[in-house]
Amino acid sequence: MTRLPVQRTRFQGLISRLGGRVLGQVRSSWRTGSLAALGLLLGFFAGQNLSSFLLFTSPGGRPAVVLAMLLVIETLVRLRSRLVRTEPPLGWVIVDNLRIGATYSIVLEAFKVGT
Repeated sequence: MTRLPVQRTRFQGLISRLGGRVLGQVRSSWRTGSLAALGLLLGFFAGQNLSSFLLFTSPGGRPAVVLAMLLVIETLVRLRSRLVRTEPPLGWVIVDNLRIGATYSIVLEAFKVGT
């Protein structure tokens, strides 16, 4: 019994792109993967500490801290989208992971506080 060829649907394209990215991560060097993971963890650590430290020391309180962090994160997103059009180099991957970790820690803090 012969296998029929797979049709080119949007879902099939998504699966092949995801497979290519996962395979690219596996094939990349350990340095790239470990630096990307460290960026994610350091972003989480920095976001957790900045949100708790600046929460008590800033004059505006929680809204001012969240607004300032949101502006910094949005600026990083806009800057990356304008400067990098192709596959991002390692520096931008680390900056992206710092941003993702900080955003995750702020959202987690909001769930813990209940607001």
